[in-house]
Amino acid sequence: MVKTHPMWNDFPNVQASLLECLELIIEKTTIENKEIEQTVIDLIESQGKLLRPAYFLLFSRLGNATQDAHKRITSAAASTEVLHLATLIHDDIIDESAMRRGSETVQSKHGKDVAVYTGDLLISVYFELLADATDSVDIIQLNTQSMKRVLLGEINQMTNVYNTDITYEDYLKSIKGKTAQLFELSCYEGAYFGQCDPEIIGQSRSIGQNIGIAFQMLDDILDYTQTPESLSKPVLNDVKQGIYTLPIILGLETHKEAFLPLLKKGEQLSESDLAALVSLLHETNCIERAREIAKSYSDKALASIDTLPSHPEKDALYSLTKTLLTRHY
Repeated sequence: MVKTHPMWNDFPNVQASLLECLELIIEKTTIENKEIEQTVIDLIESQGKLLRPAYFLLFSRLGNATQDAHKRITSAAASTEVLHLATLIHDDIIDESAMRRGSETVQSKHGKDVAVYTGDLLISVYFELLADATDSVDIIQLNTQSMKRVLLGEINQMTNVYNTDITYEDYLKSIKGKTAQLFELSCYEGAYFGQCDPEIIGQSRSIGQNIGIAFQMLDDILDYTQTPESLSKPVLNDVKQGIYTLPIILGLETHKEAFLPLLKKGEQLSESDLAALVSLLHETNCIERAREIAKSYSDKALASIDTLPSHPEKDALYSLTKTLLTRHY
């Protein structure tokens, strides 16, 4: 039986709808090749947080959609998770990651061929779910543009690998694409399919973007402050692969001469080098400064949610966002 992450026990209405999304995804990914089919089921059973469809569903409930729209809303919400899963698989292939959500990654467990085909299957299912949800050319175009922005965000990150001259603007451009874009799409489409008032639909984009930016910044901070066990994934992989995120970028901006000797070692960074790097980030106050920047985006998202019209789901939206963006550092 499919289950959701325990966090949704506090949001039973959302939990029930998320289970419908998961069941629909399993139905759409039922194919003759049972290895790939089981791979998708394993991904679903790894209990990811399902944040993107959850934001979709919460925004949809702020509107005036009738019961007739339920199937279309479920399909569109499910499509956001399917696209997210596809990007995770492809990320793990590129990063050669062995673990994700406390479990072995698809490419590590089954090989790159199965991982690539599984990712491609999910992308095809993403468009199938979208086609079930709408015949609007504008929405189809919005989704294709969003996919492109996600890809460009990843390409921007790849372009700056081992670039010690990377700027905060470079970083922000990358995370707006690779992470924030899907949050923005989910919030906007939820408001659109839920037939919300134009004002709410207009606000949904910026709320989603600010949530996504803060979420990625927080994730990047946790990489330097937590253990693999607490995060259920490897830590410090980014810096070893030359991906310099917010804490490192802040260090390079203010104490470049201190960071360069370590960063120039590239893939040769030892465990003692990594420990020295983390200590240096704390000594130069980069972790705390990164927290303040992440908090500024969290505060923007929460302030915008607070201005939405009174509604029971608004309270759930605010509570979820506050919990998500104040995770332990």
